[in-house]
Amino acid sequence: MAKISFYLFENSQERQVESACRLCRKILNQHPHIWWYCADPDLQNELDELLWSFDPQSFIAHGIDQPHSPVCISKDLPPSNDWIVFNFNNHALEQTQDFRHIIEIIENNETAKQIGREKFKLYRRLGIEPRTFKL
Repeated sequence: MAKISFYLFENSQERQVESACRLCRKILNQHPHIWWYCADPDLQNELDELLWSFDPQSFIAHGIDQPHSPVCISKDLPPSNDWIVFNFNNHALEQTQDFRHIIEIIENNETAKQIGREKFKLYRRLGIEPRTFKL
């Protein structure tokens, strides 16, 4: 069963996409397979562009629907359980046993917080106690 981590922005107005890039850079030092699960094509393109530009000192190899890249952005779920999955969708991932670690980043706005609460409740119903990191 996967670990679930929620990153909650309580004071910061940082956007989910920006924090995802920073967190991804840290995780890649320990784990070479990160999957950004994102069904929205516009958000996929925004994530792709941001990974190119957010830090000029450290490029993160990535691609849309390129599972051989260290970071894959896709509307589909990863093909194996060796991936750390960043969930950019508005629903929790019920097939938690299929992933090593699921990361949920919750922005500091009421809509995002409500979606985050629903995701958190579903993971608990599935028998998982998510870890929460307040930022």
